[in-house]
Amino acid sequence: MKKYFSVGEAAKAANMTSETLRHYDRIGLVKPSKKDEWTNYRYYTEQDIVRLNTVHALQMMDLPLKEIKEVLEYDDLEKIVAFLEQAEKKADEKMEALQYSKSKIQLAKADYERKLKAREDLSGTVVKEIPERVILLSDTLEEPTLDNLWNYLNHFYEKVTPALEEQFYFEDLAGIYSEAGLTRLFAQCVRYTEIDGLKVLPGGRYLCAKCTEENRAETLRELLHTAKSEYSADPGFTVQLIIVSGILQWNYEAQIYLGE
Repeated sequence: MKKYFSVGEAAKAANMTSETLRHYDRIGLVKPSKKDEWTNYRYYTEQDIVRLNTVHALQMMDLPLKEIKEVLEYDDLEKIVAFLEQAEKKADEKMEALQYSKSKIQLAKADYERKLKAREDLSGTVVKEIPERVILLSDTLEEPTLDNLWNYLNHFYEKVTPALEEQFYFEDLAGIYSEAGLTRLFAQCVRYTEIDGLKVLPGGRYLCAKCTEENRAETLRELLHTAKSEYSADPGFTVQLIIVSGILQWNYEAQIYLGE
């Protein structure tokens, strides 16, 4: 015995509205298998619901109702199967394209979230007590790039002669040192011996602020102005720590020496 579903039940099963089912009935796309002569109520079978779901899926492929109706009225079942196989293939292609688009959107979203976080981190300047540091300046590198940040410390180990290599050990960080118009990337030494390129950063108070590549120069200018106007400090150098914030992404912490 066939099971019948009311318009509301069939609409719910096919994830459609009752009005959509009535419209399909009017245009002859999906007609109910049974209609009460006295009440004019429509009743649908499970096979009708399968047809409704098929129509819905084909609509998602941007096919017009007229074309869907023509296909479903084929007498040749092989033609219907062939058409649905093509529709399935197109659906797979559309899903792949959507998944690709989604991955690009996710990457863009992550990038803007990082930028937003970086901007939120720039809530102001802070004064930090930082101990004395010994750094080794690069002879050639001036600005961070994807190439030189990859295996960054190797560049500094190569600067050290093989005889002295075991006497050096660097902290896993990168930075930029600027003084008297000279700018160089540096590595911070944990263990070292005297060679050319070593620089001692004095311990004491540093005025610090986080920044991005876009506002780094402006942030440094503001810090230098604040150091002079509010702390009567006139440092001869600046330090910018490079803070990795994600894959192939980095920000900075600018540091201005205020004194002991």
